[in-house]
Amino acid sequence: MSEHELFVCEAARAGCAEDQVRNFIRARVFLQQRQLVASAAARLCDIPDGPTSIGYGGARGGGKSHWLLAQMGADDCQRVPGLKCLLLRKVGKSNTEHFEDLRRKLFTYLPHEFSAYRGLLTFTNGSRIHAGHFQCEKDIDNYLGIEYDVIGIEEATTLSKRKHDDISTCCRSSKMLPDGTTWRPRIYSTTNPGGIGHAWYRTKFIIPFQDGKESDTRFVPARVEDNKFNNPEYRRTLEALGGGWQKRAWLHGDWDIAAGQFFTTFRRDAHVVDDFDESRAVEWFAALDYGFTHYTVVLLGCRDCDGNVFIVDEHAERMWIPHRHAQAIRTMLARHKTSEGFTLHLLNLKRFVAGADVFSRQSDGTTVAGQYADFGVKLSKANMDRVNGWAEVLGLLGDSANAVKPKLFIHRRCARLIECLPALQHDPNRPEDVLKVDADDDGVGGDDAADALRYLVATKPRVIYQRKLRGL
Repeated sequence: MSEHELFVCEAARAGCAEDQVRNFIRARVFLQQRQLVASAAARLCDIPDGPTSIGYGGARGGGKSHWLLAQMGADDCQRVPGLKCLLLRKVGKSNTEHFEDLRRKLFTYLPHEFSAYRGLLTFTNGSRIHAGHFQCEKDIDNYLGIEYDVIGIEEATTLSKRKHDDISTCCRSSKMLPDGTTWRPRIYSTTNPGGIGHAWYRTKFIIPFQDGKESDTRFVPARVEDNKFNNPEYRRTLEALGGGWQKRAWLHGDWDIAAGQFFTTFRRDAHVVDDFDESRAVEWFAALDYGFTHYTVVLLGCRDCDGNVFIVDEHAERMWIPHRHAQAIRTMLARHKTSEGFTLHLLNLKRFVAGADVFSRQSDGTTVAGQYADFGVKLSKANMDRVNGWAEVLGLLGDSANAVKPKLFIHRRCARLIECLPALQHDPNRPEDVLKVDADDDGVGGDDAADALRYLVATKPRVIYQRKLRGL
């Protein structure tokens, strides 16, 4: 089988469109299998209800930069005359040199003009790619107000969410495809785990991908082994990074880890479960972390006879009054049954704890805890010791990489908790503590769910403390 025939088969297996394959062959750009999957995802942006953002990232050395320029130049720019693209990368000099190196490799057989001084590549049909850069985040402002049909962002996690949102407003178009339909503007991004933008990128791309709920995004994982052109020494360099966050992020493309991460032993495959036999529960309990503009999060958990803790359900809403939360809490409990087969009720909970702010008296003498009590939800004070509370969570997580079995498991439906735990960082001023972080204006991020978990596992029944005092 010839190189062309083999490439056509691989492209078809990846889901690439026929005219897309012809574009690549005409340019003599022969992408590898994982890159072809990313290009097939890029073509989904043509569909009226398809994605508008394609992410390609993970391990280092996965061929991401090569794919990004190939997709923009050898496919998009060839099928739409006059297309205007922006390729952004942090630090101007490295971007220009990187762009020049890739241009020579990718576009030798595509007639074009290139101005290194202006960072502008122009094809014969008028389509062009601007090589932009951002030395500092404020440099992004230089591009605001300019219309681009395609935006490509390399090293996307070096941008904050605010600046990514700002540049996204520039992605708009009035171009037409050859079949007469309107070109749908799109953003391509490549990156590795870590960096200032790790949290928003993970929320926008990784979590929908992991949950199988992608709508306006598509994410393609990149792995070192996907790029056959990596020299063997490069992989050995990544393997030699040791057991820290960099090896998991740069070699394995693990998005549940980042520099400064507090819960480094959290493993989605070890701690997140799809099912739990509730007849094994010997004790039920719940915890509430209160908020109004921030989320109010309620976690429902239980313990089995082996001492394993299961977080089986989650309620998380904001801008709700206690009455609505109380109704939702009852509904959450009703989804579960006791070991005797009866529907779980508030009376079945050994404890229902909440943070200290719930018990603080307001100007009129009332408390939030009192408001919940009016609706039948009786709360007690949680153990507020942060350092020992986080230590308790760490202990229950175990360390599966070192054969320490976990004793804390989280049901997949607890999406906010699963999203929150791996994103939490050490407090630089108090390393034994988690850095306090609030959700943004859109409700993204925050540590509300983790605080509820801390209350849940750190607050022990009073009888346990009494036994300890007696030496039992």
